Amino acid sequence: MEEREKLSSRLGFILLSAGCAIGLGNVWRFPYITGRYGGAAFVLLYLLFLVFMGVPVMIMEFAIGRAGRMNIVGAMKNLEKKGSKWHTVGYAAIAGNYLLLMYYSVITGWLLYYFFSFLSGGLNSSFDTAAVSTYFSTLTAAPGLQTAFTGLALLLTAGTVIIGLQNGVEKITKVMMVILLILMFILAIHSCLLPNAGEGIRFYMKPDFGNLIHEYGFSESVFAAMGQAFFTLSLGIGAMAIFGSYFDRKRSLGGESIRIICLDTTVALLSGFIIFPACSSFGVEAGSGPSLLFISLPNVFTQMAGGRIWGAVFFLAMIFAALSTLIAVFENICAYWMDLRGLSRKKAAIMNFVLIFLLALPAVLGYNVLSGIQPLGEGSTILDGEDFLVSNIILPLGSLAYVLFCTHRYGWGWDKFISEANAGEGLKVPNALRIYCAWILPLIIAIISINGIYGVFA
Repeated sequence: MEEREKLSSRLGFILLSAGCAIGLGNVWRFPYITGRYGGAAFVLLYLLFLVFMGVPVMIMEFAIGRAGRMNIVGAMKNLEKKGSKWHTVGYAAIAGNYLLLMYYSVITGWLLYYFFSFLSGGLNSSFDTAAVSTYFSTLTAAPGLQTAFTGLALLLTAGTVIIGLQNGVEKITKVMMVILLILMFILAIHSCLLPNAGEGIRFYMKPDFGNLIHEYGFSESVFAAMGQAFFTLSLGIGAMAIFGSYFDRKRSLGGESIRIICLDTTVALLSGFIIFPACSSFGVEAGSGPSLLFISLPNVFTQMAGGRIWGAVFFLAMIFAALSTLIAVFENICAYWMDLRGLSRKKAAIMNFVLIFLLALPAVLGYNVLSGIQPLGEGSTILDGEDFLVSNIILPLGSLAYVLFCTHRYGWGWDKFISEANAGEGLKVPNALRIYCAWILPLIIAIISINGIYGVFA
């Protein structure tokens, strides 16, 4: 087999993989869903499921990539038994990558727009609550403006991938991750020092299980925590497998996966320390749902002393979080075309830049020209439909397929998986987890998927 591209360092592998996992699931979805389900008690549930679900699935996806030494389709082809069709799961994963980029690039464009708005003073202290709300609706009503910023997000992404794996994807993502962590710490400290921030900190740090059980419903809260733990790591679409294929066998995958998940969780927890004290200080509802990022928080910054600068810093951090995911997923798509179709990196990147830009237009137009198309019922948009397909169907079912592939003899098999996962120095996966991974974990993932689909259409 031709020598595969490799990352230049172990740190690059950890930060790249963490960058793929760290995204809007951490800095946007985690705070608002935590606010919705009661704060600290929900966080403890989330961390529990992150350990029992996220760690084993991540190890498996890395192992498939490292052993197969290709993108998810090629890797499963290399590892599957002769005559089996496990690699068809990989095609669904690649489709999931395209779907994710089709709407994630639009949201990243919104983040870029808000960053420049705060930086230039377009959003400032003269805006009241109604004006801030109108600011977002004005953006989504303008297809030309949205298209321009979506194109900018994709241009930054494709340009990074064209530069190369080590000099582009690895180096730029490492810089973004370091800056992201610094900005998040600064923002968290600033929020915690705001007047009346203590109430938000107590809500976030002091568990109240009685409140969780009686006000929100324990079963609903459990499903929400399970779903968030699963969603936040971007597992199931082969994006982790591609970085596994670039990683050497000097380190075992168990320890590296735990480090990546800890970094991912750190960013999620920091986002809570940014948002809950700030919302408490200015009387904004942190559990306000998807509008939190583009309406509720801009309201906080327009009321805050020096809010123009703090708003720009916050949205810069959000841009780095979103771009790190875009770059990782775009690299995965390009790797597919390089590995299996023989395209050069440059040709693959340019072709997919044009293709994804065109495919993103329905999500842009779904807020204006195509607003009559409501795939999930009244009030939904095309973007919501694309997000539903990725989050509720492709991510969980892809992960379920990887778990079954790695644990059952009709797939790759437990013995081969465990040998690959434990190759090298570091934490080993205990063989005693075989029954849990082969039977209990698939059941949990299936339940999450069924509940997620039912919850939308019930």
